[in-house]
Amino acid sequence: MTVNLLDFDAERLADFFSEIGEKPFRAKQVMKWMHRFGESDFANMSDLAKSLRAKLGDMAEIRPPELVRELDAADGTKKWLLSVGGDNAVETVFIPEANRGTLCISSQVGCALECSFCSTGRQGFNRNLSVAEIVGQLWWANRALGSEPGGERIISNVVMMGMGEPLLNFENVVSALNLMLDDSAYGLSRRRVTVSTSGVIPAMDRLGERCPVALAVSLHAPNDPLRDVLVPINRKYPLKELMAACLRYIEHAPRDFITFEYVMIDGVNDNAAHARELVELVKNVPSKFNLIPFNPFPGSGYGRSKHAAVETFKAILMDAGFVVTTRKTRGDDIDAACGQLAGQVRDKTKRSGVPA
Repeated sequence: MTVNLLDFDAERLADFFSEIGEKPFRAKQVMKWMHRFGESDFANMSDLAKSLRAKLGDMAEIRPPELVRELDAADGTKKWLLSVGGDNAVETVFIPEANRGTLCISSQVGCALECSFCSTGRQGFNRNLSVAEIVGQLWWANRALGSEPGGERIISNVVMMGMGEPLLNFENVVSALNLMLDDSAYGLSRRRVTVSTSGVIPAMDRLGERCPVALAVSLHAPNDPLRDVLVPINRKYPLKELMAACLRYIEHAPRDFITFEYVMIDGVNDNAAHARELVELVKNVPSKFNLIPFNPFPGSGYGRSKHAAVETFKAILMDAGFVVTTRKTRGDDIDAACGQLAGQVRDKTKRSGVPA
């Protein structure tokens, strides 16, 4: 049975070469070919002996997810639907901006958390993605965008904000993050790689110890009763405990703040009282806010906050001393905006509730 070398971070790849009787330094050579050069054919790895290339061809492969469909938005956003087998597919989104290019990566096939405003959550959950399926999205996007080794970096930032809850696929996500950060692979800065979580507290603590990257917390409500409805995992990890976990994470983080993501939903969580309550909730947590206009999808039952409500909400937070940005809605004409990613999911959850 052949092994997919995209599944291996530096440590596991070095172990693989030792196991097949080769020097561990071969791992860095192959990593550079795979990730920096986007090469999938061992025969083209010219600094490897022909005998080793043949050996690798017999026992290993470099296999990213397969492209199902590519969509281009009017604003330059690109979305790829990538097959991960079993009639399942995940979505990956590239957002170009003047000073950076951000790739939004999925970590699971669907999501089991059932956040009520999220299209992905409505799709149900099938399984965790493998390391190869996670980092393979970056591999694929680099190739599709025409990234040249040593040239200007097209993808400068990666956000784990696609389909799924990254911290419920902890080990595979951390291995993929290690590849993103490794200078022999993608060489991204910890400050430019962000994991978004709904608040899986034990895994937040582990991430801070194992692989501290920038952290974004999907907050979306200033009190427990409302967040219990919008983000049901709050029933397991309530806000007081979440704020304490954020403070612990900052001790390890590459940035000295947590980004709180807050989807603005008309008449649900967007009035001035909510904003003032939010100020009180996070007053002891160094943080910035990213207000996200709700992106409607069929059957959501929610509407986007009015512009005036967003501006009032933003002003209250800024007057309290917080840095606040309002996310531009990008790619909504191809359903690539925040909360719209759905992919193709063969749901196995049967809506059994929040995982333990």
